[in-house]
Amino acid sequence: MMVSAELHPLLQGLNKTDYNVRNLDDEIRVDKLCVDLLRHLYQDLTQQSRMAPEQAGAHCQGADYFLREFIVGECRENLFTIEALRIRQFAGHWYIIRTPEPNLTELKNILSGTAEFYRFLSRQGLVAEATANQVSSQCLELDYYQQRIEDFWTIVDDGYGAWQQACPLEPMTD
Repeated sequence: MMVSAELHPLLQGLNKTDYNVRNLDDEIRVDKLCVDLLRHLYQDLTQQSRMAPEQAGAHCQGADYFLREFIVGECRENLFTIEALRIRQFAGHWYIIRTPEPNLTELKNILSGTAEFYRFLSRQGLVAEATANQVSSQCLELDYYQQRIEDFWTIVDDGYGAWQQACPLEPMTD
């Protein structure tokens, strides 16, 4: 897999280990690095893909939430080494319990941006195409996520445990 020097020469030489999160200082540093990557995504979407600025901004906002709140802030993982399972855990559990009014419209925007972000990383040679495809595939499981949201709102008595175990957050990195 080759890195495309034509699209984003600033991403050449990017050190993926700079995105490792071991402590709070790392989390703050990686958070800032994510913002920079998202700027590159925006540039790619508007200039290379000729996407409307509003749509590109919406994709970046969606990816931003997934990356900075969940992958970096919650999981404390390197965004270049995640498994597609994280998408399912995010959309089918974490987003639902952390959002006051979880809904498929908002979630769809987040997932669409996340898929665009990983396709961008793949085009840049920073993640394998298979990883980007797996992430995109998980992002398209909208019927499943809608059902998880509906099931969450209908939990009664001690039903939360069963709902939680149907799509558990574990294993998380310490």
